[in-house]
Amino acid sequence: MSEGTGFPGIAPQPTLSPKGRGAGGEGDISTQEPVGEAQSNPFEPQVTAFTCNYCGYMAADTAGALREQYPANVKLMRLPCTGKTDVQYLLDAFEQGADAVFVVACSLGNCHHVRGNERGKARVERTKVMLQQIGIEPERLEMYFVSGGMGATFARIAHGMTARARALGPSPLGSNATAVPEIDATTSSS
Repeated sequence: MSEGTGFPGIAPQPTLSPKGRGAGGEGDISTQEPVGEAQSNPFEPQVTAFTCNYCGYMAADTAGALREQYPANVKLMRLPCTGKTDVQYLLDAFEQGADAVFVVACSLGNCHHVRGNERGKARVERTKVMLQQIGIEPERLEMYFVSGGMGATFARIAHGMTARARALGPSPLGSNATAVPEIDATTSSS
C-alpha cells in the first residue's frame, strides 16, 4: 500500500513529502506555494506533454512508480514516436488551451525508430519559429530527451515547464483568446 493514502498505487497527497527522497538525489522539488501567493495568483497553467511510446512515456510511468510527484495539470499525449510529432499537433495543443507544451523523446542516438527523435526535434524547432512569428513566446514549447528509467528527470521537467508557464502567464491562444469576433448582420451591405 502507498504511504499516506491507504490505497495501493495511489500516491500520497501533495502536502505530504516523500521520506528522504529528493528529485534524483538533487534535492526536493517543492510544489507548495505560500498560502498568500496561492490566493493572489489563481492562474494554474495547463501543460501538454507529447511523449513517445517508448522512453518518454516510460519515464512518466517510472515517475509514478517511484512516487515522484509532478503537477496534475500536465496532460500526457502518447505518440508511437516523436518523429510522428506534427507542427499541427503542437499548434492545436496551444489553441485548445495549453499554456505550455513539451515533447519527451528517446535520447539522441537511441531512438527506437532510428532517427524519429531527430525529426521531432526539427519540427519542434520549426514550430518555435512559427510561434515567434505570430507573437507567442517560443519558451512555451520545449523538447527533452530521456531514457525510460529517468522518472525523476521527467518529474523535474514537468515541474519546470509548469513553473515556466506560470511565469509567462496565460497563453494568448487560450480558449478565451481564440474567440472570433461576431459580425453584425444588420450593418452588412444589402
